[in-house]
Amino acid sequence: MFKNDDVCDLIQIDLARVRKIRGLLTTTDAVQALADTFSALGDPTRVRILDALAHGELCVCDLAAVLGLSQSGVSHQLRLLRGQRLVRPRREGRIVFYALDDQHIMSIFRQTLQHVEERRDVGPPLLAHISASDGEVSPKRPAAAKAETRTRETGFQKQVPAAARRRRG
Repeated sequence: MFKNDDVCDLIQIDLARVRKIRGLLTTTDAVQALADTFSALGDPTRVRILDALAHGELCVCDLAAVLGLSQSGVSHQLRLLRGQRLVRPRREGRIVFYALDDQHIMSIFRQTLQHVEERRDVGPPLLAHISASDGEVSPKRPAAAKAETRTRETGFQKQVPAAARRRRG
């Protein structure tokens, strides 16, 4: 005789329980939004981008250098992440900086990483490089950060004009 542990041996429906649970289910629109978010997180490149941004705001050029990818490839992935409200852009002159959209993204990232680590039998902890203070972002979209001098690997320093600093408050 075939025994399958995934289904009941006897069909008996508890209508009261079914009605109660149906009333508690997430709406169809919310379920679709969740599925879309998890779909966006289902790509290793996008996860690496979120990992890098968990450590702080980066421009597209720096993000491409950190990940060893082309700027156009990073830009394409950022557009998808932005569409899901996982990252947010901030323009400073001709440079666009990206950051995690809010604290929820970091929470999703940490919890999923903890889940993955629980299933690992060997190797160093995956969470070792993420401390509680890393990637701290405001739960609300903050106003643009105060402009500051940015030194690039090329040695070029970009000075933000005083007028631009005053506009940002």
